[in-house]
Amino acid sequence: MAMDGANTPATAPVLILLGPPGAGKGTQARILEDRFGLVQLSTGDLLRAAVAAGTDAGKRAKAVMEAGDLVSDDIVIAILRDRLTEADCAKGVILDGFPRTTVQAEALDALLAESGQQINAAISLEVNDAEMVTRISGRFTCGTCGEGYHDTFKAPAKTETCDKCGGTDMKRRADDNAETVASRLEAYHAQTAPLITYYDEKGALHGIPAMGAIDEISADLAKVVSKATG
Repeated sequence: MAMDGANTPATAPVLILLGPPGAGKGTQARILEDRFGLVQLSTGDLLRAAVAAGTDAGKRAKAVMEAGDLVSDDIVIAILRDRLTEADCAKGVILDGFPRTTVQAEALDALLAESGQQINAAISLEVNDAEMVTRISGRFTCGTCGEGYHDTFKAPAKTETCDKCGGTDMKRRADDNAETVASRLEAYHAQTAPLITYYDEKGALHGIPAMGAIDEISADLAKVVSKATG
């Protein structure tokens, strides 16, 4: 249920987390949620929640998805408008997966301007493509207990046998292969390059090296977020 303006300050910070698949956006967003009280908003989760709640925008999205079409930017913006008025967004939000294009970025700016808000920081998790291909294409999990492994970085002590439960049913995602990962990275960079320029020209862009340890990346992110939300 939407709350009135008194419960959601117009100054609530809005952050954008950019980065290709496998860069760790979800992991880092959860850490930022816990540390700063921010709310992670991903496009997929927003759409599913709106459809489940039966909001006007959710009904429009459901009809489009059932027809096999892509949900339009205006529907996503409408769903985001509803979500931003919820009480839990009062301390600020992290947008994950939106915007993806400059057209969406401009629509988002217009939406935020309605309540006197703006993008406080667009944080880009910067990765090395060749290393990302190795990182993602080497992943597999135990089909019994879900423990994660990697061909190079975390191989089980005994080949094809889970260290945790002893299971031997190892699973690999069909799209976690070198060719597919390389293609996804290429598509991401082509799609996002204009967006990087867009936020850089606004002085909102912050690049964070994202190939190191999770806690190191979190520390760098925390510095940016502290400054942006302070």
